Amino acid sequence: MPELPEVETIARTLKPNLVGRIILSADLHWARTLATPAPAQFTKRISGQKILDVSRRAKYLIVILESYSFLIHLRMSGDLIVRTGKIKPEKHDRLLLHLSDGNHLAFNDTRKFGRIWLTDQPETVLGKLGPEPLEKGFTPRWLFEALHSRKRSLKPLLLDQTFLAGLGNIYTDECLHLARLHPLAASNNVSVEQAAELHKAIRAVLREGIRRNGASIDWVYRGGGYQNYFRVYDREGKPCPVCGAPIQKFTVGQRGTHICPNCQRLR
Repeated sequence: MPELPEVETIARTLKPNLVGRIILSADLHWARTLATPAPAQFTKRISGQKILDVSRRAKYLIVILESYSFLIHLRMSGDLIVRTGKIKPEKHDRLLLHLSDGNHLAFNDTRKFGRIWLTDQPETVLGKLGPEPLEKGFTPRWLFEALHSRKRSLKPLLLDQTFLAGLGNIYTDECLHLARLHPLAASNNVSVEQAAELHKAIRAVLREGIRRNGASIDWVYRGGGYQNYFRVYDREGKPCPVCGAPIQKFTVGQRGTHICPNCQRLR
């Protein structure tokens, strides 16, 4: 599933190709892609809308229109692609938006898990999300206090989008290794110093992920290079880049989890 760096990369790539264009019409090829509204209302409301901006919140892509917010969650295999010239729908295209410059915005989703919202109240979808880890409000003090307000294992808590927005399985493993914290460590036992290290690790890993255009692994995302710089994720049996111990893999909350048993001891 694409995480914050991948979604941020897609938003940055799409923005110059979409802002200022008008959506002339929409072809919906799989109705269940829409979370809201109903298909007939969707095609009616989105037609004629000018695209004002493209951004991201957590793992959601946000296309700001004149009257609505067009929200897309890619889930496991979704992708947004601008196609040029005369086109025919591809096998896994679930939605095609035809633009005023002659191009087309395609939502392609092999596994059909992705969802789309067209709403004038985006907070009904986004309002329960936690803070953005790259914004000013996410501070070491906030993180320490938030960790101690819960009594949960670190990895499941960091994956909880209502706690902190944008982290998924890959980047959580990478952050915890950089901060030398075990995924099963209790959140309310994390010290002030450890919270500061985790805060620094989260920001460093996400910024590096964005700099390398995300990671191209275990889904259809194109063009990322961060998978070539993983510290622990998908490196079972390979040496830890810090101490050389073999990376171990086990399951936490039904998610494959990678650690260095030497650097990330459960105390």
